[in-house]
Amino acid sequence: MVASSSSVPKPDLWQKQVVDFGASEVCGVDEAGRGPLAGPVVVVAVILDANRPIAGLDDSKKISASKREALYSQIVAAATAYNIQRISPRIIDEINILQATLRGMQQAALAIVTSASTILIDGNRVPKELFGRARAVVKGDGKYAAIAAASILAKVTRDRIMEEYDAIYPGYGFAQNKGYPTKQHLAAICNLGITPIHRKTYKPVQQLTLDF
Repeated sequence: MVASSSSVPKPDLWQKQVVDFGASEVCGVDEAGRGPLAGPVVVVAVILDANRPIAGLDDSKKISASKREALYSQIVAAATAYNIQRISPRIIDEINILQATLRGMQQAALAIVTSASTILIDGNRVPKELFGRARAVVKGDGKYAAIAAASILAKVTRDRIMEEYDAIYPGYGFAQNKGYPTKQHLAAICNLGITPIHRKTYKPVQQLTLDF
């Protein structure tokens, strides 16, 4: 009997990971929130248990919010280890979003990896502290299960943070736009000003701030 697609892991993620890295311990690293005007960037490192495969893993942007939430619970329950780093808007403004993201990747990975770990980082950059230990994988969240899991944890975590901020800073629509520069969000900045969670070095915020 052939199992249904809903009951088995997506082959191109789990099987490719096994084919490429065998039984080695794979740590996937990804982030959420590089583009928004407000809120933190969230970076996650995950080591999945190969004996507890999770069905449906994929790039978090390709799956629905409800499915991400369900997968989040499964990943947290089944992962061998995971670490979540939250890099504040203040740090992003101080060192820029690229360096803030790389810092988060370094911190998240080093919190859980062992000498036996293979570290896979989504994107085309590897933090200096991980040179020789990690490899960058462009669009890795759609290629390997561990990076996909990291992308889901990062996205769900950040969405929850922005929903909390929506109650603290009403009027900006953070629960809906998650800090991205929608028309509503830009209009709110014009009408209400910026909040402590806005990234002041981002051009739209910078320009709107100068206009006041």
